[in-house]
Amino acid sequence: QVQLVESGGGQVQAGGSMKLSCAASGRTFYTVPMGWFRQAPGKQREFVAAISWNGGKTLYLDSVKGRFTISRDNAKNSVYLHLNSLKPEDTAVYYCAVDNRNYTPNENLPTMWEDYDYWGQGTQVTVSS
Repeated sequence: QVQLVESGGGQVQAGGSMKLSCAASGRTFYTVPMGWFRQAPGKQREFVAAISWNGGKTLYLDSVKGRFTISRDNAKNSVYLHLNSLKPEDTAVYYCAVDNRNYTPNENLPTMWEDYDYWGQGTQVTVSS
C-alpha cells in the first residue's frame, strides 16, 4: 500500500523559514514527477511546486518563486519543500503528491491536482505576522 507521510510543519513568524519533508513507502517513485500543493481555510487546493523524476526540471506557483525550493532524493524516495521568507498568506495545510506517470522530457510538469495519483495527509504551516 502506497503511503506518503509529510513532516516539518509548524508555526513560524513572518520572514522565517521551514523545511517540509515527504517520505513515500509502498513503492518507489524515482521515475515520475512529485509535487506540493496547499490549501488555506475556505480556499481551493492550489499547486505550489513540482519536480521532474531526476530533479532536472522544476515549476513553481508565481507567488512562491524565489522563496520556495522543491527538491527530491530518489535514494530516500522523498521530496522536500524549503520555504523561505514566509508570509502570513503562506499559511495553509501543505500536501505532497505523486503523479504516477512517466513524463517525456518535452512535457510540462503537472500542475493540476487531478494529475496526481497519491497524496499525503497534509502538514499545517502557520505564519504569524
